[in-house]
Formats: sequence, C-alpha cells, structure tokens
Amino acid sequence: QVHFVESGGGVAHPGGSLRLSCQGSGEFSIPLSTMGWHRQVPGKRRELVAQLSASGETRYIESVKGRFTISRDDAKNTLYLQMHDLKPEDTAVYYCNRPVPPFDAWGQGTQVAVST
Repeated sequence: QVHFVESGGGVAHPGGSLRLSCQGSGEFSIPLSTMGWHRQVPGKRRELVAQLSASGETRYIESVKGRFTISRDDAKNTLYLQMHDLKPEDTAVYYCNRPVPPFDAWGQGTQVAVST
C-alpha cells in the first residue's frame, strides 16, 4: 500500500521560509510518478498547489508562482516543497500525493502556520 509521510511544517512569520518533505514508502517510486503538493484549510476544499512530473516539468498555482519550488531527491525517494516569502494565506495543512487522481490514502500532512 502506498504511504506518504510529510514533515517540515511549522510556524513562520510573513516573508519567512520553510521546506516541506514527503517520504514515499513501500515500492512506490516518487521519481517515476507525477507528484504534487496539496494544501487544505479547515472548511475548504483541498487544493493542488504544485506538481512535478517524472520528466521534471513543474506546475504551480498562480498564488505561489515565484515563491514555491517543488523538487525531489531520486535517491531518497523524497519530494520537497521549498516555500519562500510566506504569506498568511499560505497557512494550511500540506499533503503530498499524486495530482489526479490522488491515492485514496493520504498522509497525516504537515501544518504550516504563517503569522505575525
């Protein structure tokens, strides 16, 4: 069964930076898959904010372009999301999963809180 473990969240001030990590488990290969970072705020739908294809193509939603960078370490089977210039509206629980369709099993996510 595919299983993801997200980490790296925390509290940041506006303008600060955080780097999120997502470790894949089992025989699932992050480098061979299109993967994404999703985020969810309580009461709102989960949204896909960035994705990285197996060939290295990246896509971002408009609100994070120029601030977030998705990448991976093939040897570690790990996906990253480097976040700079954080804004209060980036506050959410962040998850990694395939973009579409996501696996049914989501990890526990990692909380990002941007606050003064």
